[in-house]
Amino acid sequence: MKTVMMMFAGAVALTGLSAAAMAQRDPAYAAAREAKQVGEQPDGYLGVVSGGPAVQALVRDINIKRKAAYTASAQASGSTVEQFAFTSGCNLVAKVGQGEMYKTPSGQWKENSGTPELDGRCK
Repeated sequence: MKTVMMMFAGAVALTGLSAAAMAQRDPAYAAAREAKQVGEQPDGYLGVVSGGPAVQALVRDINIKRKAAYTASAQASGSTVEQFAFTSGCNLVAKVGQGEMYKTPSGQWKENSGTPELDGRCK
């Protein structure tokens, strides 16, 4: 069981980072992040903080890609997509940079000024 959990944690880290890395290559994503229009959420998906249809379409596209990656990794690890997405969300929120937006466990958007607030279930 310990080996399965270690493999699961490793896959979570790789999936979360690869999804984030893919998105960061997109100049529109980088601009929206810098403008504080998008932010990481505890559920593993990107959220719209503010912005119109272009930002919403960007977030929708990134989240479709994330869900596909979470689904493949969840199947490989024997977990659910929701469990995998949540664990990835913990990792992504924890890595939010200074001045970037994230959603707190209480559901409020907040600009990171140090260490982001994590859900109590994050390990």
